[in-house]
Amino acid sequence: MKNQSTPTPLPDTPTPTTSGDAGTPGGGGGGGHEQATASPRRLAALLPSRGSSSRGTMAKRPGVLWAAALAVVVLAACTAAAAAVTISRKQHHRGGSSASSAARSCAPFAASGAWVVDESYPLYDSARCPFIRDEFACARFGRPDTMYLKYRWHLDAPCAQPRFDGAALLKMWSGKTVMFVGDSLALNQYESLLCMLHAAAGPGVRTSLSPASGKIDPSSTVRFEDYNVTVVYYLTHYLVDLVTEASGRRVLKLDTIDQARDWLAADVLVFDSWHWWPRTGPTQPWDYIQVGNTVVKDMDRTQAFTKALRTWASWVDANLVHTDTKVFFQGISPSHYRGQDWGASPKKTCMGETRPLNGTTTGAYPGGPIPQQAILRGVLAGMAKPVYLLDFTYLSQLRKDAHPTKYDGGIFGGDCTHWCVAGLPDTWNVLFYAALTGQD
Repeated sequence: MKNQSTPTPLPDTPTPTTSGDAGTPGGGGGGGHEQATASPRRLAALLPSRGSSSRGTMAKRPGVLWAAALAVVVLAACTAAAAAVTISRKQHHRGGSSASSAARSCAPFAASGAWVVDESYPLYDSARCPFIRDEFACARFGRPDTMYLKYRWHLDAPCAQPRFDGAALLKMWSGKTVMFVGDSLALNQYESLLCMLHAAAGPGVRTSLSPASGKIDPSSTVRFEDYNVTVVYYLTHYLVDLVTEASGRRVLKLDTIDQARDWLAADVLVFDSWHWWPRTGPTQPWDYIQVGNTVVKDMDRTQAFTKALRTWASWVDANLVHTDTKVFFQGISPSHYRGQDWGASPKKTCMGETRPLNGTTTGAYPGGPIPQQAILRGVLAGMAKPVYLLDFTYLSQLRKDAHPTKYDGGIFGGDCTHWCVAGLPDTWNVLFYAALTGQD
């Protein structure tokens, strides 16, 4: 990762008081479609542990009694405060943090922050990353501006800035499999991480891609041979099962998740869903929805999403609660097709946008929060297995400038859903690394 220069704040945002997320020499991101493995060192625990305290023995003399009593009161207050901090962090990791607890926490996704210009960015040269698909390769297809590459998410004081050390991550993951499971937004983060790891590994790094064509059916794997690290992308739009019956009828089964057996080999799992749930018409890949023995032509999509999330959560709790597998869930990635969401004309989209929105506190996005994010938080909060919510929704809402738009090789055209690589997903991975290594 490049050394970072002094960041330049956006207009109307506070000047940072601490240095940025400087990486180590050679650190950075690399992308790929194969599995990667790292050192047998265990990943940092997701949840903080509570410290224990011991009680002193009361003396008999009145003066000593008074001092001892005062000490007990102080100790009780300190213990309560420590417990409150522990709870707030646990709630964040489990997806249930409140605004007040987030304000007190420096966990990577709980702390408030702002986008600042950092001339040391981007973290890698996308032209040298062999893993970026056309739909994310904005520079390859002629995007003329480069400022979208120069923004770094800067946490407000007193929080330390998250750091990314790709070389350390490769060592940490030696012998391990990391799997991204979900739709094309999971693919976005996967390819960014591959680029960051590829840059960190340096010239001459040996990687293998399976299948060699790079086709995702249903998965694609990149392996960093010199580190024994495997990184996998597994395509599933809904997490639950989508089956084609003998009659040709396509059925989305909200209460079955047989495909999940393919995920059990992973040491680190990163899930996402929602992007495909609202789809209707020709782009909807199912004909019916089934729950138990009940088959319906359609239902409220948020309700269906909630049922599917609960099925996924039940599978995680049944299969992973007693394992060392680390489980993460992406916050819902925003799109920018409606200008009124950021105070512009309703007909405005992300096309032609070259600067982020100004914003420094959670909830400042004019369009408001994404409702399904609250549903996701609620499901995660009720799980037995700790699941870390990679809650990058708000900081991504501010990045109306970071989409491929028309620079996607003609695949979508006017794309305000996905993100350029290099670009915003690199920040997701900086914060993902901070969560993995306990930088809070």
